[in-house]
Amino acid sequence: MRPVPGPDPLPPDPLSLAFAAARRAAAEGEVPVGAAIVRDGAVLAVAHNRPRALSDPTAHAEILAIRAACARLGDERLTGCDLYVTLEPCPMCAGAISFARIRRLYFAASDPKGGGVEHGSRVFNQPTCHHAPEVYGGLREAEAAQLLRGFFAARREPEGETG
Repeated sequence: MRPVPGPDPLPPDPLSLAFAAARRAAAEGEVPVGAAIVRDGAVLAVAHNRPRALSDPTAHAEILAIRAACARLGDERLTGCDLYVTLEPCPMCAGAISFARIRRLYFAASDPKGGGVEHGSRVFNQPTCHHAPEVYGGLREAEAAQLLRGFFAARREPEGETG
């Protein structure tokens, strides 16, 4: 029997891992969203948006991090885990967070247009939601908003033109 790899040590601020992942996403031409999952002082997974790279509309940072953490633990439940993400999760990701039984959700920027936690469908407030994590939003919100604004501004800028 092969030993299961040990968890990575917890950085001082797990949200910093999510921001680093979001910057990787931007460098790859993906919407800059990053996520990290932590349990018992250890990092289980870090991921960033990859829908374009994977030709998979479900390849959001949160979904990829949940998949990686579940695979690492060998369990579909992430009980006792905390998720850190740079943008308010969309309804799809909020549903996955609920199904995975994430304990706490920490996010940076709110997403009034596409969010599913504090905006839109408010997944965790629905009677059909069987598990709602504790939610903490607005952490480093200005930094996350600037990252997103910069990414989309650069994509709108015509080629060869500089600001």
